[in-house]
Amino acid sequence: MLRVARENWLAVWAKSSFERDVYGSRLFLRDVVVCNSPDSVHYVFVERHENFQRKSPQHRHALIPLLGDGLFVSDGPLWRERRRVVAPVTHVSRLAELAPAITEAAAERRAQWRALPPGPVDVLAEMGHLTAEIICRTIFGRALGQEAAGKVVAAFADYQARIGQTDVLSLLGLPDWWPRFHGPGVRRAAQRIHAVVDGLIAGILDGGADAGEASLIRAMSEAKVPGTDAPMDRRAFRNEAIVLFMAGHETTANTLAWALFCLSQDSASAERLASEVRGVLGDRVATLADLPSLPFTRAVVEETLRLFPPVPLLSREALGPDRIGDRLVKKGSIILVCPWLLHRKPSLWDQPDAFIPDRFMPGAPKPPRHAYIPFSTGPRICTGQHLGLAEATICLAALAGSFRLALEPGVQVMPVARLTLRPGETLPMRLTPR
Repeated sequence: MLRVARENWLAVWAKSSFERDVYGSRLFLRDVVVCNSPDSVHYVFVERHENFQRKSPQHRHALIPLLGDGLFVSDGPLWRERRRVVAPVTHVSRLAELAPAITEAAAERRAQWRALPPGPVDVLAEMGHLTAEIICRTIFGRALGQEAAGKVVAAFADYQARIGQTDVLSLLGLPDWWPRFHGPGVRRAAQRIHAVVDGLIAGILDGGADAGEASLIRAMSEAKVPGTDAPMDRRAFRNEAIVLFMAGHETTANTLAWALFCLSQDSASAERLASEVRGVLGDRVATLADLPSLPFTRAVVEETLRLFPPVPLLSREALGPDRIGDRLVKKGSIILVCPWLLHRKPSLWDQPDAFIPDRFMPGAPKPPRHAYIPFSTGPRICTGQHLGLAEATICLAALAGSFRLALEPGVQVMPVARLTLRPGETLPMRLTPR
């Protein structure tokens, strides 16, 4: 099972895994408990958050070479301190400030697609470049530049491909301080990202040529650590900047790629989306003010997030003994909440494996609370969820509203889960202008 999980841990789940509520097993010297019901998710992520706030050893050790003590992997007082500094950067109150850059980037990508010669296009790579451009314009300012952003995108894809998916040492009971070996490819990919972000931070903090440009990353650099009159130190600033780039680029890129794939397999939904976009926008690209008039486009995004959650596994470590339902939990147990399982649970969703955007249209019955958690839930919920939904909706309207997309003949798409859920390494599709 561990051998399979190293390549793609989605392959380890049996059909019965989707149907059960709370269950577990023992892997070497660690108990593993899977929470696959709204009640158990609420208990772990909300009611008993303090006991289950720490990410699992596998999750931490997979990201520490890249993020250090960044928000994704920290907990306790450090997490609370950093979240208060970082959360305002992508808060919903910033949407009106950020959305024009999203519209601008989506319009430019649409124009580039219209100028492409006939032939297949790697839509996964295209969405990576688009969302990287957006994160640069909204969060980092234009100081990062296309070339530097491209380096970060390529290095992160390389990092995902190389980083281990299992932490056997923790399953054997070895402590966190015991060294974990990461191959030279992992270290090189992390160093490439660090070099780019360190240069950006130096430009901001040292008053370089681009120091006058407004950006949300600059706002974060000027924010004071709670309880002090000082900003974050440079290492902390770098770690949180990389968290923002990874969260704002990778997850949205994957969501858009999956949405375009789903529409390529469902011509009725693709035509319905295009009709909605034409009726509301004509040939212009959506702005934030248009989003309430694009309910089906947003429903496509939300249904894509259900079927293909960008982070399909949320893992925690029990800081103390507990009880989840009828199951006793020992200190150190690994707790798994898997949107991949929960979003396809037959007792929660009608036709759980089918792509049905109407589930998320206004007036449709809502799923139970905590049955749908593409952005996690509880105190550690993604602070950028509103920004991500708006970005995905605007970009999908611009691209799927202007092009028919068809999967390149002979290509088979399989979900591959490493740190995030991707449709393989590439997604070759052919574009036909509408």
